[in-house]
Amino acid sequence: MNTTNPRRRFLKQFAATVGAAALLPLAARAAGAEELTETDPTAMALGYKKDTTKVDKTKYPQHTPAQKCSGCALYTGKPGDKQGPCTAFANKIVKADGWCMAYAKKP
Repeated sequence: MNTTNPRRRFLKQFAATVGAAALLPLAARAAGAEELTETDPTAMALGYKKDTTKVDKTKYPQHTPAQKCSGCALYTGKPGDKQGPCTAFANKIVKADGWCMAYAKKP
């Protein structure tokens, strides 16, 4: 005969399930798995575009077509990768051919 209280068993299982579900987004963020979208509020504030050729030249006159995320000091992706984490966006994934106002040429 099972002497465990069904209510107590349910609460333990519920707490474990909720706890695990709450940790999943943190693990994904820690791994840098979240891709930055152009509609993200921070991306919009910094004028992020996934494709440097699509940057509005009148809105961002400092932009040049040669400036790409892959050549930025804030981009931490590996050379040759099509995308990688960016410290300007809390390590969210940006496109290597992208651009934003935080661009700072790698030394």
